[in-house]
Amino acid sequence: MPPHTHPARPPDSAPPLRLLVADDNPVVRAGLTALLSGRSDTTVVAEATDGREACEAALRHRPDVILLDVRMPGVDGISALPHLVRLAPVMMLTYSHEAETVREALRRGAGGYLVHGEFTTEQLVRAVRDVHEGRPHVTPGAAEALLTELRASAPAHAVSQSSGRLRDFASPTLSQLQSSVGESFRSRFRLSTREAEIMDLIASGMSNQQIAAVCFISEKTVKNHINRIFAKLHTTTRSQATAKWLGVA
Repeated sequence: MPPHTHPARPPDSAPPLRLLVADDNPVVRAGLTALLSGRSDTTVVAEATDGREACEAALRHRPDVILLDVRMPGVDGISALPHLVRLAPVMMLTYSHEAETVREALRRGAGGYLVHGEFTTEQLVRAVRDVHEGRPHVTPGAAEALLTELRASAPAHAVSQSSGRLRDFASPTLSQLQSSVGESFRSRFRLSTREAEIMDLIASGMSNQQIAAVCFISEKTVKNHINRIFAKLHTTTRSQATAKWLGVA
């Protein structure tokens, strides 16, 4: 090769992603650090035992991604999350897969939610890179728990959301509303199963990015589904679609 010619830098020569691991379990911390520091594409630059330490370490080390446990003594992961997401993308990495916890983590800005035992080392590294690049990542157990809860609670959620608007209505109207809500999910608006699933998530307050993570699809696909949903519901905004879907419009 002529002396003045320089080969292109290979993709794997990119600097490793710098990670912060926050978990109160020393065995988990040590295991993750050993797994992620012995690679060319990731390295652990700091560890923390609770949310407060995680915030301090994130300010000091400025990691590329924060791996955050949910349940920790002192300041837990959910409480620390709104502060940490201002400093770096956060991926929840935990044994907790209760639907309420998953939903709250996503609402507070987590870019991913991985449950221990549901991924290999390579899948973990891929998820870390995805979250760093703005692509949401949720493991199947967390997604299934969230979707199961949403499907089970949708009619009750609809009635509770509409309670403020029902004060001036007689009880027969409430009965009619409940019937209408039950009918709407699969037949009244003729949504497909996937569209109904996405509409449930819209009604729960999720963003397109969060819906993409839960449904394992791209944000572009989510937008395409939402456009079709709006057309079928004859609406133009999320709030209008939610009101119709919940039977309060």
